[in-house]
Amino acid sequence: MENLKLEATKYTPGITLTTEGIISLVGKSYPENTFEFYAPMIKWVEEYFENNPAQTTIVNMEIIYFNSSSSKLFFDFFDLLEENSGEHNIEINWIYDEENESAEEAGEDFIEDFENLNIKLVVK
Repeated sequence: MENLKLEATKYTPGITLTTEGIISLVGKSYPENTFEFYAPMIKWVEEYFENNPAQTTIVNMEIIYFNSSSSKLFFDFFDLLEENSGEHNIEINWIYDEENESAEEAGEDFIEDFENLNIKLVVK
């Protein structure tokens, strides 16, 4: 399995997926077709957990801004992580700027929605 790296654009986050267990999304997320943009990432994560995942998987989400379709996609992504959390150790860091209240509130909402996931709010 190969690592996957997608460069950030004006409308999409930089995404880094490594077989060493680091999943990173950094930037803004309001692509024209959200599910098409994120399809390679979701496919990679599914294959990662099916094959030989690292002992601990760390997900770093530093999303400055995201639209409603990205929110739905992140919900599906967290569902996928939750499905695998029983068999695998998964840590999620929701990273936000202390002045970005909407990002902090979004992280709090995901914590409420996914009680079985280990989501930490991290101020940068």
